[in-house]
Amino acid sequence: MEISFLRDYATILIFLVISVSLGFGFIVINFIFSPSNPDSEKLSAYECGFEAFSDSRMKFDVRFYLVAILFIIFDLEVAFLFPWAVSLGKIGALGFWSMMIFLSVLTVGFIYEWKKGALDWE
Repeated sequence: MEISFLRDYATILIFLVISVSLGFGFIVINFIFSPSNPDSEKLSAYECGFEAFSDSRMKFDVRFYLVAILFIIFDLEVAFLFPWAVSLGKIGALGFWSMMIFLSVLTVGFIYEWKKGALDWE
């Protein structure tokens, strides 16, 4: 019983071992061979506009959070709609209505973003 169980999942275990070892291997190789010569341009604020090593208790503009929520809404929708569409014939009415509830929750989030003005780019 246990041998057949292990035989069924051996390929998954081998895949996990190889992928984790490759991931750690690439990180170690990058750490060993990457050049480390920071200058003022590399350490400057370039993405979010805040200084790299400032106070962690400073207030962020709410627009950053709204854009993040907007990204999550569309990312989750796309990630769940493709498998749902492929298996729609097999899951029946329960799967259909559960996805409709999910999409309605995402629609409420999208309306919230719209009302807060996250879609109005300045």
